[in-house]
Amino acid sequence: MVVTKESLLAAIHPVEDPELEISLVELGLIYDVRIEDGDEGTHVEIDLTLTSPGCPVAPEIMASVHRSALMAEGVRTVHVNLVWTPRWDPKLHASEDALMDMGIF
Repeated sequence: MVVTKESLLAAIHPVEDPELEISLVELGLIYDVRIEDGDEGTHVEIDLTLTSPGCPVAPEIMASVHRSALMAEGVRTVHVNLVWTPRWDPKLHASEDALMDMGIF
């Protein structure tokens, strides 16, 4: 099975921001997914940001993303990187559906 960015985003999609109850993928909080094929299997690097630097549930969100990505077929290892650049802006990063759910037009 070939691991793709799309298959990884689909695996992560059910993970929601606990406050907003909207998918991290829809919120645009997953900045990048890198796939590295090696002799021992596929390794995935995920760059994730949060809606706020003071997010009290950051470890739980990161763990949920890690678990979900590991469940994608063909993935052997995952590393989640918490990044703050660029700063998350829902008007730039979130999907239209997420903006509607948040009441941002």
